[in-house]
Amino acid sequence: MVKICCIGAGYVGGPTMAVIAFKCPSIEVAVVDISVSRITAWNSDQLPIYEPGLDEVVKQCRGKNLFFSTEVERHVSEADIIFVSVNTPTKSRGLGAGKAADLTYWESAARMIADVSKSNKIVVEKSTVPVKTAEAIEKILTHNSQGIKYQILSNPEFLAEGTAIQDLFKPDRVLIGGRETPAGQKAIQALKDVYAHWVPEDRIITTNLWSAELSKLAANAFLAQRISSVNAMSALCEATGADVAQVSHAVGKDTRIGPKFLNASVGFGGSCFQKDILNLVYICECNGLTEVANYWKQVIKVNDYQKSRFVNRIVSSMFNTVSGKKIAVLGFAFKKDTGDTRETPAIDVCKGLLGDKARLSIYDPQVTEDQIQRDLSMSKFDWDHPIHLQPMSPSAVKEVTVVWDAYQATKNAHGVCILTEWDEFKTLDYQKIFNNMQKPAFIFDGRNVLDVAKLRKIGFIVYSIGKPLDPWFNDMQAMP
Repeated sequence: MVKICCIGAGYVGGPTMAVIAFKCPSIEVAVVDISVSRITAWNSDQLPIYEPGLDEVVKQCRGKNLFFSTEVERHVSEADIIFVSVNTPTKSRGLGAGKAADLTYWESAARMIADVSKSNKIVVEKSTVPVKTAEAIEKILTHNSQGIKYQILSNPEFLAEGTAIQDLFKPDRVLIGGRETPAGQKAIQALKDVYAHWVPEDRIITTNLWSAELSKLAANAFLAQRISSVNAMSALCEATGADVAQVSHAVGKDTRIGPKFLNASVGFGGSCFQKDILNLVYICECNGLTEVANYWKQVIKVNDYQKSRFVNRIVSSMFNTVSGKKIAVLGFAFKKDTGDTRETPAIDVCKGLLGDKARLSIYDPQVTEDQIQRDLSMSKFDWDHPIHLQPMSPSAVKEVTVVWDAYQATKNAHGVCILTEWDEFKTLDYQKIFNNMQKPAFIFDGRNVLDVAKLRKIGFIVYSIGKPLDPWFNDMQAMP
């Protein structure tokens, strides 16, 4: 029986291994992590991450051929194939701070694999890593090999949160990069055989190591670039009276462009986009490609601009101050159908409003008060370190209350911000919300999910990103 071990029981490792176990009953899969609380959650009825469909997959396999364990070394030593899915946060200090990936956790995983291995291993990079990480890992393993042979493969994940299980069941492509040597090709085939249990052969792409590593960064950079492009257009639409939804629709009908990732919003978030682009920027700079680095930097600049533009629009329209005013924030996760708040635009918007002394009342159906308070009191990039290395108990932000009902959040509020596109926000009783708000009552739709005409009929002053402006905003110019 082939044995697979995955180091890291997070957003990537957990779901990926659950699907491999589900699709390959003849393979034994162990997911290991040093976090006792995380492994306990994976073994309980309340999984540590929310992802539609994940529950059913885990419960069908757990205890049969899928195991979650803190016995890291035992499972690593027994495995034939080891997936490494540990954090690769952005460095917050030292060389490359703010851009380069911190490979501390990767290096310690590699050293541990070398220490405990008694048989040949295939080591698979699963977390997003900078190009040439495989080379570093190879060096650590070969210099500590004690006669054991290792093959390093790059098998980047292309999951979208909220649809991860679907993405794993029916992937666009599975990418496997390895050495162009007989042993490297044999290792590629071994991993290919695992995926071939359910993925059609023409969807399994094999490349050299560096192409596979770079493809992951490139894919995320291209997707983020599309979002920044449409968000840049949204600012121009507001200035000219165009409607960004109509522009996006027209552009997306061009088959060379296509309709995906063309929704204007308050900005992109999630654990990968910003991190991967910063990584790309750093690699370009290290290779003397300054112009290329500057090009990709601009994608992040436009994303930051979109968030600050949104905050400026709120403050300027409410008589240039939100000091002491209650602002309801509906949605905190970076997108719907996930409880993930990593790099969510809501953090920067909330911090911007708090900087102007607003009082915030936040509601999100999947994000806990503890998580929201932690996010609002943490420094940038701290979120990506394991929980035991994050600030212990973040001081609660006093001007923030977290409630479990949209109506409670909006009661007596001066303004409402929609920051996540949860379906339930489209069907709220906005007449009831209007009746219970301070007047004039403002709605700032950061996701373009609401019916603007209907809201204006009720009496709201509405700002929707990239849509023709309410006459009110022409009198209250947003600061640049």
